[in-house]
Amino acid sequence: MTYEQKLERLSEIVSSLDNQKLPLDDALELYKEGITLSAECKKELENAKQQVKILDSSEASE
Repeated sequence: MTYEQKLERLSEIVSSLDNQKLPLDDALELYKEGITLSAECKKELENAKQQVKILDSSEASE
């Protein structure tokens, strides 16, 4: 799943939790999925940030 797909799924989860009266078990499962996706997105962003720093520092030294 791409970063963008994860964000889209997170948006769907938030909408479902905000707008629907879900049974507790379903809401909990969606919440768990959202937490997992959020952590994955955060990790991907941190990795991208590190790559940009590396590229910036290599260009600066040229």
